[in-house]
Amino acid sequence: MQTTATRVAAVPVTLRGVDRVFGSGDAAHVVLSGVDLDVPAGEVVALLGASGCGKSTLLRLVAGLDRPSAGEVNIDGARVDGIEPRAAVVFQEPRLLPWRTLAENVAFGLPSGGSRETRRAHVAHALDTVGLAPFAGYRPRAVSGGMAQRTALARALVRRPGVLLLDEPFAALDALTRLRMQDLVDDLQRTSGATVLLVTHDVDEALQLADRVVVLAPHPDRAAGAGIAHMLDVPGARPRDRADPVLAALRVELLDRLGVPRHRPHPA
Repeated sequence: MQTTATRVAAVPVTLRGVDRVFGSGDAAHVVLSGVDLDVPAGEVVALLGASGCGKSTLLRLVAGLDRPSAGEVNIDGARVDGIEPRAAVVFQEPRLLPWRTLAENVAFGLPSGGSRETRRAHVAHALDTVGLAPFAGYRPRAVSGGMAQRTALARALVRRPGVLLLDEPFAALDALTRLRMQDLVDDLQRTSGATVLLVTHDVDEALQLADRVVVLAPHPDRAAGAGIAHMLDVPGARPRDRADPVLAALRVELLDRLGVPRHRPHPA
């Protein structure tokens, strides 16, 4: 699988005092409250937390698909106000147009402008990057779930985003395909240099891909809403050995933070 990618101008992401409240009055539902986060250019940050703690909401705020109720989100020092052109999102489902070929689906990610030849070259390069060049003319129904998700990744990469936002992109894949996709994303990030925010429920995935893990959880001292409960730097350069005992120890720590108890063997 080809993983050569053109390096991009990675940019930092900052959140200051970010709240997100849905509804109003008695029907108000506070999802995020007082979130402060700095993501340096080129860093990979994994967001962990229980369902409903605002991980995907935070990602949507960075992408400009939603707006904070309070506070602000900045990319490279400029406030996010509407759809952010320097960011690209890969969702849990590929969200491909079934009547279009894989190449045509990738082309939807291209910014406007440029000659037809140049656009075709960019699409071909993006498909080659994720190992799908031979399948450019196939339609989504003719390829596997993993190939469809690689197409979605190519559609994001063709934009050459400074910030790549991954919202549980491997959750629907089988275990082996998921591991291969993790390795692909790791390779692509290291060669492209993009800043990455990854939402996941998988502790092992977070430790494999991220430079830092951020745990979101309800505030113990606030009436409602989640915030950053813990941050963990992951030591060692990527790609990492999945059998590294250091990662195993960090896994236990993160599971403890997430409220997952350890099960020790019963005495004989």
